[in-house]
Amino acid sequence: MSSTEGILYLVSTPIGNLGDITFRAVEVLKNVDLIACEDTRHSRILLDHYGIQKPLTSYFDFSESKRAPGIVEKIKNGTKVALISDAGTPGIADPGFRLIQEAIRQQVKIETLPGPSAVLAALALSGLPTDRFAFEGFFPVKSGQKKNKILSLKEDTRTIIFYESPHRILKTLEAIEEALGDVEIVVARELTKKFEEVVRDKVSVILSHFSKKKILGEFVILWNLKND
Repeated sequence: MSSTEGILYLVSTPIGNLGDITFRAVEVLKNVDLIACEDTRHSRILLDHYGIQKPLTSYFDFSESKRAPGIVEKIKNGTKVALISDAGTPGIADPGFRLIQEAIRQQVKIETLPGPSAVLAALALSGLPTDRFAFEGFFPVKSGQKKNKILSLKEDTRTIIFYESPHRILKTLEAIEEALGDVEIVVARELTKKFEEVVRDKVSVILSHFSKKKILGEFVILWNLKND
């Protein structure tokens, strides 16, 4: 990494357990000139854990379009930049997509450092078919759009994967039951963390389970309606 050529590194970071980071990722983060992250306070926890002291610049959904050209310009002038998200792989249901697009448009060098992904972790744990799957990101927030989205996937033969937030999980489970019936699904929560939980059951049972407890953590919801 002694070259004066600028570069954008896409660095995957842990989705929960701070130990889930590659040796190469730590090395790159220690040697770049600038780290672009969603939330500097959140990322500082990981960076401090590994003794990484580098300048940070924040980007998030509402600022990324404005900040991406400036970051890419720095790279073109020789700056080595690492792009990280709050958790997991940059650009996957997280800010970073526009920065990556701008880097490609400006023809700057990009390298990816693969690592943790809640999508793949949940899929592996689910017990559902893994040969064909579709990641749909987060569910729509509005109830009508959410129901229509679920119904549009009713005949899909692939394993379907969604993210969901803790404050919307119950409404989403209700929407799944209303649209698809009391089908069997998988819900994973707090992956790789101390209170990791994977529930495999009918929607009604899972809805009852989470209705009786304080809901914390990010969720991954999976189903395969053609699973024998």
